[in-house]
Amino acid sequence: MEKFLQKAKEASRVIATLSPKRKSDILMQMAEKLEKYYKDIVKANKEDMSLGRKFDLTPALLDRLFLDKERVFKMADSLREIAILKEPVGRVLEGWINKDNLRIEKVSVPIGVIGIIYESRPNVTSDTAALCFKSGNGCILKGGKEAMKSNVAIASILSSVLEENNLPKEAITLLPDYSREGVSKLIKMDKYVDLIIPRGGEKLIRYISQNSIVPVIKHDKGLCHTYIHEKADIKKAISISVNAKVQRPGVCNALETLLVDKTVAQTILPILKEEFDKHSTLLKGCEETLKIIDIQKATEDDWDKEYLENILSIKVVSDLEEAITHIQRYSSFHSDAIVTEDYSVAEEFLNRIDSSCVYVNASTRFTDGGEFGFGAEVGISTSKLHSRGPMGINDLTTYKYKIYGDGQVRE
Repeated sequence: MEKFLQKAKEASRVIATLSPKRKSDILMQMAEKLEKYYKDIVKANKEDMSLGRKFDLTPALLDRLFLDKERVFKMADSLREIAILKEPVGRVLEGWINKDNLRIEKVSVPIGVIGIIYESRPNVTSDTAALCFKSGNGCILKGGKEAMKSNVAIASILSSVLEENNLPKEAITLLPDYSREGVSKLIKMDKYVDLIIPRGGEKLIRYISQNSIVPVIKHDKGLCHTYIHEKADIKKAISISVNAKVQRPGVCNALETLLVDKTVAQTILPILKEEFDKHSTLLKGCEETLKIIDIQKATEDDWDKEYLENILSIKVVSDLEEAITHIQRYSSFHSDAIVTEDYSVAEEFLNRIDSSCVYVNASTRFTDGGEFGFGAEVGISTSKLHSRGPMGINDLTTYKYKIYGDGQVRE
């Protein structure tokens, strides 16, 4: 493990010195090669899908795992989008001259070696590798066992492009030991690894956070809420709620709990049920909800659950204050939304909900690096330091101070 990480560290130092143009050119080559060998990736993915069905992965997890030509080509498009983004390294963030006439610049630099631990989605392999490369970092990727063959196929293509450009392949590499012991070793190697980004289930995040001596940016579960306020536009509320839940239920920015103001509950809940029934969504509701529509009863556990399935909990609340209180108690501080036409209420919601992304009159499904214009994201950070929300290339840099003098000494 130590020899492996030492090579990754050495490779990261090489990547950190590449010019913006060379990095962009190599990312374009990676995109072309993903498309050229898409059949190899799809073939490997079929083996993963077969094993996934054998081990009874849920439909939502199988959807996250699945790759076809269209999805592989979208992966390639993400690499192209990342390639043309503005260079994140070498930006002068601040600059000034102090009392001793020293010229001081605060300049963005790569973090170094980033370990990314994730589950299910093999597109994460190419997305995160490209983001790390563009920001001048080396990366060590540890995907889930369920996507092992897909990840190997993708990472092999990316690292082969590095070799073709006379660069160390260890700059983009998979952790060779997929076991829990392998992860345990990785997160204690602070001599070689500069940052760990875990994204996945609650147990994985908790384990990494509690055991890593390498700094961690958490990408925790997405227990997302939408609150339909009494002054909501009903048409918008229905469209936003349905989209947030059913457009892709198995992802972290999907809606899990819908809060409905009691003033509009009688009007909107029957319409919502009719719409969700069209998508075969399993609905669970509080006592007040059950008085209006015939659905399953929600338990206390449901308010604290990230389903990642086509299941939605509904709670009727008395006012904005109760909605905010509920979100503050149960939210994972990922993405929460309000639907209202009242500007002052919207601003109060935005200011008081301390989630990484807070929406007014829009679906939480927009919490995504691609949608934000980042090309892709390493994940959705629910941490407060040093990054929150979708993490793009600028979030994969730190900074240092460059000080220019002319013989000054301190008295």
